[in-house]
Amino acid sequence: MDMDSNMSEGPGLTDAGLNMSNYTAASDFLAALLDDTTLQQSDYAIARAFWYGIVIVIVLTGMVNWVEWGLLKLRLRAAAANRPRSTNPFNSVVPFLACCTAVIREVSYHQITPTNSWLRIPAVGSILLIVIYFGFIMGLQFFDWNYPGAQYWEAQGLRAGWLTIAQFPLLLLLAGKRNLIGYAVGVSYERLQVLHRWVARVMLLTATIHGGVQAYGWKKYEVMEIEISTDSCIPTGFSTWILLLWLVFSAAAPIRNWSYEIFVVQHIITFIGLVVGIFYHLPSTALSSKIYAWIGIGLFIFDRLVRTLIYAFNNIKPANSTLHSLSGDVTKVRITAPQIKKWSPGQHVFLSIPELGFGQSHPATILSVPSSHDNDLVLILRAHQGFTQRLLCLAKLSSTDLSQGAQEKENVRKEVAVQEMKEKYFSLIGGPYGGSHSDFAAFDTVLLIAGSTGVSFTLPILLDIAHRSKNQRLPVRKIVFTWVIRTILCKEWIAEELQQATESLLNVGIVIEVKIFVTCELDPTENLMKKAECNCGKVEGPCCCTDSGIEKRQNVSNTLITQASGELDIESCSSKSLPQTQAKIGNPSRSPCCTIESGRPQLKPLLWNLLDHAKGETGVAVCGPPGLVSCVRNTVATVSEQRGSNKGTGAEGVYLHAEGFAW
Repeated sequence: MDMDSNMSEGPGLTDAGLNMSNYTAASDFLAALLDDTTLQQSDYAIARAFWYGIVIVIVLTGMVNWVEWGLLKLRLRAAAANRPRSTNPFNSVVPFLACCTAVIREVSYHQITPTNSWLRIPAVGSILLIVIYFGFIMGLQFFDWNYPGAQYWEAQGLRAGWLTIAQFPLLLLLAGKRNLIGYAVGVSYERLQVLHRWVARVMLLTATIHGGVQAYGWKKYEVMEIEISTDSCIPTGFSTWILLLWLVFSAAAPIRNWSYEIFVVQHIITFIGLVVGIFYHLPSTALSSKIYAWIGIGLFIFDRLVRTLIYAFNNIKPANSTLHSLSGDVTKVRITAPQIKKWSPGQHVFLSIPELGFGQSHPATILSVPSSHDNDLVLILRAHQGFTQRLLCLAKLSSTDLSQGAQEKENVRKEVAVQEMKEKYFSLIGGPYGGSHSDFAAFDTVLLIAGSTGVSFTLPILLDIAHRSKNQRLPVRKIVFTWVIRTILCKEWIAEELQQATESLLNVGIVIEVKIFVTCELDPTENLMKKAECNCGKVEGPCCCTDSGIEKRQNVSNTLITQASGELDIESCSSKSLPQTQAKIGNPSRSPCCTIESGRPQLKPLLWNLLDHAKGETGVAVCGPPGLVSCVRNTVATVSEQRGSNKGTGAEGVYLHAEGFAW
């Protein structure tokens, strides 16, 4: 029998008439099965189609981003020219765009409220994007699929392999802190991390299809043993798949958050192993597919090089940090960094103090703006474990009075492992990064919501608007600053900054309301009490957990507010109800009433009332624990939909930017 004619006749490769127990016949059949000369051309076209789709999405998203940026700039110019209602549409095209935007927002803003601390469910907008991406990959995998003959499974596996390597550059594009995609579409790198992790998961899926269906074909045609014993692609491919599996598994929130420093180190080491495994796995003839691997490596090196150069520039002149311990286990860090002169509200830096551990850095949102604090960077960090705990101990050491005794100072010194107390500590700064939200000064009404240290995101927005309003007329008419804290004493974190911003806004005629909600809980957005037991004995401040604490709160609230206010010069207002305490900020004749209330804010009535009086688009910013962020997301989406924002009802739209605590 002529074996070659049997394998080539018919609609494709076939094993008909072959004796697979014959080693020579089986080896020749396997060689024909693995011949991908024809398949490479079609699979290379599929990989290019993948990137055509990605580039089109990036370009279209970038165009939308630039249009939105341009509209906000036009609002600012209109306000500077004293045009009335500068945030309203000024031509026939803008209402149509606003209607489309409102529909997309109402769908994408929703988020399922997390039920526990480790579960992180993306917003509906991110979920839809992930589903579309998954559908796009699966469509390319099975597009025009009718390959004849015995190479059916081999061809399907090879296509999955091509799609896996084609996604490699995208994986690294989404991972970089100096993110090229982020610059194009106006999204900061930390928000792209969700997509980065899901691209990795889809890569794991296509890699599993790649190896799984090929193995199925080899087993079906009884050539599995020969393939394993003769082809080095099997062990290298399996090893690479294991590394990719570990990268995906270790990036899950519970493992990643267990020790972030360890996660970063092992993640980079595993990634290097993955790259080595890819090059060993790809055959020498697969030059076209190796291009994607080289592109990915180039993108990784570019990101690291740019970050290193900027990091080196930032630290040419040494930065010095001054530490202050505050209520609630919070450290306020003021950094004099001569090389960092500009940053935007909402941006963050990575702070490293070598005395607390070499190579350890911690992300922190910049509380200040360039126009405040003499151009110093100001951060507030709550102590948890590791770096932040040692930072708090160091701050306590710096502020410990000599009269408190040498033994107490020595105990603190041992805990942070430093030899001497200093006023300033040498620091290294990475960044600034992030800050991709819209310009809130271009909205008619602004609602800023923060939980605990999330105020470090919303306060800079307030400071920025206050500073700019001194020099130019802005579209914004009213700002409501809402802050959820666990004890009234936490107000000292931002007392001075809030006072300055409030006075500046009042001087230019912008209405400012400050609403502070005190929860007396360990977490300002999640009820951690069990069986209605009061936790007030564990924290400072007035009781606001149970009815039995109302009388106590009423008796001590005025004293506590006075002690916590510092430079705010708070004077008590008449309470409208028993569970509520109110106070005025600054000059009572000119300042608004700062309401201090027990419990959490009722977001829907607050937002609804604000939108009823808005004369243009409203901007909402929220930063805090996941429970607070998801609640604000759902409230904004629901209220916008019920009001029919930008759909001919006369109700203006709502823009939302949400920041979370998770990194």
